Amino acid sequence: MCGAWMTAPSAHAAQWPERTVTIIVPSAAGGAADLTARTFAQYLGAKTGQSVVVEDRPGAGGIVGTNSVKTAPADGYTFLLSTNSTQAANPYLYKSLPYDPLKDFRQVGMLGTFGSVAVVAPGSNFRDMPQLVDYAKQHPGKVFYGYYSSSSQVPSALLKARADLQIDGAAYKNVTQIITDLRGGQIDFAFVDYLTAMGQIDGKGLRAIAVTGEAAHPAWPDVPPMSSYYPGFVVLGWLGLSAPAGTPEAVVQAMNRYMAQAVDDPDVRGKLTRLGLQPKRMDAAEFDSFVRQDAERWKQWIATAGITPQ
Repeated sequence: MCGAWMTAPSAHAAQWPERTVTIIVPSAAGGAADLTARTFAQYLGAKTGQSVVVEDRPGAGGIVGTNSVKTAPADGYTFLLSTNSTQAANPYLYKSLPYDPLKDFRQVGMLGTFGSVAVVAPGSNFRDMPQLVDYAKQHPGKVFYGYYSSSSQVPSALLKARADLQIDGAAYKNVTQIITDLRGGQIDFAFVDYLTAMGQIDGKGLRAIAVTGEAAHPAWPDVPPMSSYYPGFVVLGWLGLSAPAGTPEAVVQAMNRYMAQAVDDPDVRGKLTRLGLQPKRMDAAEFDSFVRQDAERWKQWIATAGITPQ
């Protein structure tokens, strides 16, 4: 009897998923995380024969959606489309969080990494980053930027610190509002993740002037990296999956295998790459270690940027 009881959890997990799986995206529809989640959900649904639902729950820098996953049943049917913001940066951007990204979650796996790109309106007078910096130095307090996440706030604040600029930032609820205000001239520039910016830049809705990756992005080979102006100025984000703490380990491992297969699948990999993501897979243990190390990186970046926790 005891032996049967001991094997029941693993036997149950081996049949996972037996019903609808939900992926919570802690940001607005149409953004980087949403599009990535839907790409993976389509693959997972086809492989498992079960419905995979993507729910967007934006708000408070990803806190609203992330906290909803923390309080969800740890039964292997609710996952968080986790990011560098939710799991690594938020503890240092906010004085208090309703969740602990390390204690309240089981890190499941990586989908890929991305940088951010500094964008301006198509008609902007700023043709490159040096022009923007020079203008800001000559006109203190006259240049404004927008941000909506750690991946957009930290690069802007780092630029302010590294170039010793008097520029001001405005917090937005989502990147859609930033794009609207950029085009309308309410703000002068913003750092936007590759995934969200890709379509805007390709469609001439925004113009790229610098990237935060280690090198120029293949899609914009003529756009210099920030490190060419300020050595060491490299800020990378990532997207993955996390689950409520206590989620059965067998389910975590099963989901991780599906994620690895998706990243290796030519069709999925192509879709993610076109979105601006650099596909990358990690096993669950490796991903857990990565998230802990990334928290230390964001802690340092935020300190260097001089950002005061809200």
